[in-house]
Amino acid sequence: MQIYGAMARHAAESQRVSAANVARANEPGYRAQELESFQEFLARAVDGHVPGDLEGAFKTRQSNTPVAPNGNSVSLEMEAFKSAEAMGEHTLAMTVYGKSLDLLRTALGKAR
Repeated sequence: MQIYGAMARHAAESQRVSAANVARANEPGYRAQELESFQEFLARAVDGHVPGDLEGAFKTRQSNTPVAPNGNSVSLEMEAFKSAEAMGEHTLAMTVYGKSLDLLRTALGKAR
């Protein structure tokens, strides 16, 4: 269940990074940021390189999107795609988390 909680937090952080990129889309010289994938995060967690409280656990890096003549590399289309992808990831995580709780309740003989 911790994995699905982390997946939901990752999706929320991905939304935050995309929102920050969109907010700075017209700023000359701004380079878009991107969040590491959830798989990259899990690999670091398995290797023991993630703090136990997950504070600052998700890494961001500069995106490799093409740079416009003003030096800005934000692609609004790419940010819309990343935002939709994060929404799907969050929905999946919360659905599985909820169903897991239902299974635990059923196993304990407690109805909803």
